[in-house]
Amino acid sequence: MDKKVKELLNEQIMKEFYSAYLYLDMANYYGDEGLQGFQNWFEIQAQEERDHAMLMRTYLMNNGEKVTLLPIEAPAENYSSFDGPLHKTMEHEKAVTESIHTIFAAANEIHDFRAMEFLNWFVKEQAEEEKNAGDLIKKYQLFGSDAKGLYQLDQELKARIYSAPSLILD
Repeated sequence: MDKKVKELLNEQIMKEFYSAYLYLDMANYYGDEGLQGFQNWFEIQAQEERDHAMLMRTYLMNNGEKVTLLPIEAPAENYSSFDGPLHKTMEHEKAVTESIHTIFAAANEIHDFRAMEFLNWFVKEQAEEEKNAGDLIKKYQLFGSDAKGLYQLDQELKARIYSAPSLILD
């Protein structure tokens, strides 16, 4: 495996674990505010991010590469409104998308088709992540300022269930 692609994947593992920390921190915020549905939504997001990191770890290991676990910073966000984490989520997902695209471009540059095929799943996943974040912002903008609407949205988010990724590694 190309050294640059390997290093970028190792860095991405750290970024995915940081994403899990960030979303767990957001879940804690919403839990403290009594919004268990929002808490649930972000706990599931955190699980998905951990899964992404583990998929990348497995990919590296399956290709005979050493995995280097890098330090993970603690989130340093303080939220003053219920929509603060939602906007931070969109900003963060766009940064993750850019990072995935950087790895894909590095693999493409050296014609590492196996890595490109692997990363293609993450490219698609990031499109879904950005759409989900955008949809949540829209719903909050429509209903969040009304107590009954916020309650209904929270109930909807409480019903979200975790589903493991369907990426097959070779």
